[in-house]
Amino acid sequence: MKNLLKLSMVIAIASLTFSSCNCFKKMAKNRDDIQLSVNPEILTLNNGIVAADINVTIPTKYFNAKAVVKVTPVIIFEGGEVAGTSKFYQGEKSKENYTVVDKKMGGKFTQHVEFPYDPRMDRCALQLRAEIKCPKGGCKEFTLVNLNTGAVPTKEQAAILAGNDEQAKAALAKEFGLTVAYGLNTLQKDIKYGDVMSPMANNYKRVTTIVEKTDLRYAINSSAVTKKNEKAANLDAFKADVDSKLENDRMTQNIAVKGYASPDGPEMFNDKLSKARSESGKKVVAKLLKESGLDVDAAAYGEDWDGFKEMVENSNIQDKNLILQVLSLYNSSAQRENEIKNMASVYTELKEDILPELRRAQIVNSTDVEGKSDAEIMAAFRNGDELTVEEYLYAAESLAKDAEEQVAILTTASKHYADDARVWNNLGIAQTKVGEKAEALKSFEKAGKLASSQEINKNLLLANLANGNSEEAKKYASVVDAEAKAAMAASEGNYNAANGLSGYNLAIVNVMNNNLPAAKKAIADDKSAEADYLRAVIAVKEGDHKTGEAQLKSAISKNPKLAEKAAQDINLQELKK
Repeated sequence: MKNLLKLSMVIAIASLTFSSCNCFKKMAKNRDDIQLSVNPEILTLNNGIVAADINVTIPTKYFNAKAVVKVTPVIIFEGGEVAGTSKFYQGEKSKENYTVVDKKMGGKFTQHVEFPYDPRMDRCALQLRAEIKCPKGGCKEFTLVNLNTGAVPTKEQAAILAGNDEQAKAALAKEFGLTVAYGLNTLQKDIKYGDVMSPMANNYKRVTTIVEKTDLRYAINSSAVTKKNEKAANLDAFKADVDSKLENDRMTQNIAVKGYASPDGPEMFNDKLSKARSESGKKVVAKLLKESGLDVDAAAYGEDWDGFKEMVENSNIQDKNLILQVLSLYNSSAQRENEIKNMASVYTELKEDILPELRRAQIVNSTDVEGKSDAEIMAAFRNGDELTVEEYLYAAESLAKDAEEQVAILTTASKHYADDARVWNNLGIAQTKVGEKAEALKSFEKAGKLASSQEINKNLLLANLANGNSEEAKKYASVVDAEAKAAMAASEGNYNAANGLSGYNLAIVNVMNNNLPAAKKAIADDKSAEADYLRAVIAVKEGDHKTGEAQLKSAISKNPKLAEKAAQDINLQELKK
């Protein structure tokens, strides 16, 4: 056990100097053997808690049988302090009901202290403040001891402690306190939860396809086009649609004529018939669109067996499932054709409503529509022009220059598409990356109300961890992936179970496990300011101050805000000497 400070020694000095505290007069004996240590020596942030164990070894023949000592741990920082739970020690003849220190046996004692994390604690110290009490003399009530000088309060100091000037009382108590640990290791706070979060995919496509169709129908066994059938095909409307698209330079039209035959005739005959229909249909379409300059393709598809099945499935024929089941038993097209003829004689719907619809040339306009370029999308966003939800999601994912711009894009999207869970989910990730943790959690909660998905559940867990809501995060632990569970383990200080993380986060885990080679390997290819900063921390831990200074300088050159962080970071204190 490292002998940091000898608490008993100063208490003993106090007892010798101030005879009014009678029971402490002889406690100076063997004071050099009293040991005090703090584990960890540098306080560490863990799951929103700053905790430590204070270990005290008291030798034999030391503790006065009638003495009572009250020890209070206090964490102090600029702008405030927080007191922990006090621990009381008493001699075996004391009539109190505290931890007994036997004078003949001495003993080893551990005082566990915990403080809820406050960001002001990033630069802090842990003090012990002691009060003494004797059954006789001037310390019948607990009296504060200056653990740095061994003195009890003077009359003037006692008046301050009994007065109403809280600021003066706090300053005096701090002066009387014994500092046993300096600094707070906050590396756990640097875990990038945003890097672990999962975005929801967008369906953006640079080129989309619009398909318009119309059918030119034929009489049974015929490929001749009649005026009546041309009119029924509404070719004028088809042509008008083609002409309107010609005016849009983002549209590329592809015209095709597909010839079909109904599957109730011989296969070879139907193959020839479908080809003839495609050719006769092409002539009609070519004449119709002769001024458009568009080419017209033609192809024959023979018997339209798939079309037949689809129409039967969508029909109101009572026995449609039976019809399809029977026909599926035949592999031979000839057998199937014969069976269809037989069924058509029984089911008039087949003969009158379905088979005539399949004797056709299908005229198809497949139009490729080219969307906005990347530059046009970003210009539209910056000019305040509305985009589609897919364009917003794509812009945030692929075009934004940084997380701040992602937040701006998705915030705008949320105003137009507030009912799309993807917008809120992806906005939450961007907000996490820029440090807006509370707002990010709200965004994920909105996403969760709109949809349920693995991504949202995972991000809700991580967002709650980022906000220190560990109990709420656990509600999602059973439905998330291994990576999120590893992040939860890291947040709880269980770094041995956090190896499922990667990159910068894995480096943090390895530093906390004091596996510095593995930490350096995890960020070997990371050129970010944060990675340079972490390399500086690693170098200092290895005793390589020259490399530490170089890496810190590189980090600050990339992100000047890190200079303020470095000024308070206990991990870099060696560079300040």
